[in-house]
Amino acid sequence: MKFGVVVFPGSNCDNDTLHAVRDVFEQEAEFLWHKDHDLKGSDCIILPGGFSYGDYLRSGAIARFSPLMQEVKEFALKGGIVLGICNGFQVLLELGLLPGAMMRNKNLKFLCQHVYLRIENKDTPFTQAGHEGQVLRIPIAHFDGNYYTDRKGLKELERNQQIVLRYTNEEGYLTEEANVNGSLDHCAGLMNKAGNVLGMMPHPERASEAILGSRDGRLIFQSIINYIHHT
Repeated sequence: MKFGVVVFPGSNCDNDTLHAVRDVFEQEAEFLWHKDHDLKGSDCIILPGGFSYGDYLRSGAIARFSPLMQEVKEFALKGGIVLGICNGFQVLLELGLLPGAMMRNKNLKFLCQHVYLRIENKDTPFTQAGHEGQVLRIPIAHFDGNYYTDRKGLKELERNQQIVLRYTNEEGYLTEEANVNGSLDHCAGLMNKAGNVLGMMPHPERASEAILGSRDGRLIFQSIINYIHHT
């Protein structure tokens, strides 16, 4: 299969992401420049972390207008697999492919640390290599990671099992301390209704090799690979 990693001005995790899917998982992968209109035959599009356009206006607000995003949106609406990581999650929210919005972290500080995530829904292209209730240790690095939606939106997310990952402690319990950025309902990863678009604030590419301190992020990429190979 082939991964396409989108590059915006200000992306800083694009090389890390390409390394994870190309060198760790030995899959075909290529950078996709934000000004182009060609997805280059990609089976999965990844919007990586960073500070697209310097996060001016709002995180991800300008990136949504990049020419390539129209192709990404059409790709997603046709059922293509799209993963947004950190800033990529923010771009997906601005693009309207995922519901809700991001606010500043609850302590108004940039957070760069490992966190624990619990898989809430294993029946997705992004988590099928794991099991429900499994706890992953993956790092975060963000300032605007406090997810929010209104009460009606939250009920819909819960009804459709769209919250795929939640912040927990090491034992998998939902605690106030574990929800480091204050996200509504401990949301760390969210998918669309169709189940083919996932946004997550933690960085699985930074937890794909033992030398990085955790290999738990491999589960996300392995799930995508397994899904594509069986569809």
